[in-house]
Amino acid sequence: MNASRKKFGGEVRTTFLRGAGVIIPLALTVWFFQALLNAIDGILSPFLEKWLGREVPGLGFLTMLVIILLVGLLSRNLLGRIFFGWFDRLIASIPFVRSVHGAIRDLIGAFAIGGKGKTFRQVVMVQYPRIGLFSIGFVTNETSFVAADNKLVEFVNVYFPHPPNPTSGVLILVPKQEAVPLNLTIEQGLKLVLSGGIVTPDRLTQRQITQ
Repeated sequence: MNASRKKFGGEVRTTFLRGAGVIIPLALTVWFFQALLNAIDGILSPFLEKWLGREVPGLGFLTMLVIILLVGLLSRNLLGRIFFGWFDRLIASIPFVRSVHGAIRDLIGAFAIGGKGKTFRQVVMVQYPRIGLFSIGFVTNETSFVAADNKLVEFVNVYFPHPPNPTSGVLILVPKQEAVPLNLTIEQGLKLVLSGGIVTPDRLTQRQITQ
């Protein structure tokens, strides 16, 4: 009888956790986008409704999409690049704002695979924080180190984001031969790390480096 109760309790617990694993991410996603849409709509809608003389649900969000597209088009020409370059320098001169702006921009830039900006280049597996334990990180750059005896060591800069905030993490310089590249896209790697290992591929495989 006790064994049956334990088995039943275990089944209920497993079923509950599976349901929570589906509902909680979905609810958080809906909450995030609802809050985002309400914030955007709340900023632009009052001005647009006053101008149009009537209430149009979602007009603020649609206007924001148009503004984003226009800014994107502007940033592709010379005048736009000059203006946004000046704006970046202005933001960089404000102590607190530059930290927040830089963190958000770098996070978004992490998805721009193959870009010229500060991006995550590849997903790697490294023995960290000690030998025998492995962590998943993202290569951001490469660094050469010259010792006092003129010995050259090639490092890769590996960033380990801390879930749930990927802008919080630690940077480790790893000898190039000790970083194991994985057959994962940047998006897959971020899902793996930021979900705390919940969203995991069936198998991790090493990416073959072609010479």
